[in-house]
Amino acid sequence: MKKSDFDLKYQNQSTESKIVASLERISQAFRVLLWQESNAFSLSPIQVQVLIFLLHHSEEKRKVSYLAGEFNMTKATISDAVKALDQKGLIEKAYVPGDTRSYIIHLSERGREIAKKTSLFTREIHDPIDKLHPDDKENLLLSLLNIIRHLNKAGVITIQRMCTTCAYHQQSENGEKHFCKLLNQNLQIADLRIDCPEHEMKAG
Repeated sequence: MKKSDFDLKYQNQSTESKIVASLERISQAFRVLLWQESNAFSLSPIQVQVLIFLLHHSEEKRKVSYLAGEFNMTKATISDAVKALDQKGLIEKAYVPGDTRSYIIHLSERGREIAKKTSLFTREIHDPIDKLHPDDKENLLLSLLNIIRHLNKAGVITIQRMCTTCAYHQQSENGEKHFCKLLNQNLQIADLRIDCPEHEMKAG
């Protein structure tokens, strides 16, 4: 690509650039909605994101080092967010026996309550997607999975737990059929996951 996707003369002649610009607009919407939700609870956006992640993920993922990779941030930044949540009584630390520096992060009762409320911040984005035709939803999902996988392979985003990056996932040569070796069953496009708790990163 030799020209910017934000060069309007170029953008208006390029379907690809229009898609990129559209995704950027949607990312703006996520930021606005997340800010609105975080301000309502006197939290920062990353603090809200951490709470939501803790609510929906297993213990081995609820550590500072994992959270840093999950959100593509430094351990220091995540540690600051965790410290602030701790001071506000929204989390509790369970230290690993024999290691005073390593701990698993649990939500407090108040933290769980706020996490449940703030996790609905995407509803305005969910509504128009809900109205799409089922075929359009599947095509959109496949396209987004491919974009995310490319960004992951390029090192732009790190941790991914999608079917298409999983060692258990098999795909036909034409890319139309999907199979999960863990579940031992064929997967429909609607069955493909963005975030799977049993995910094992594919080698290479």
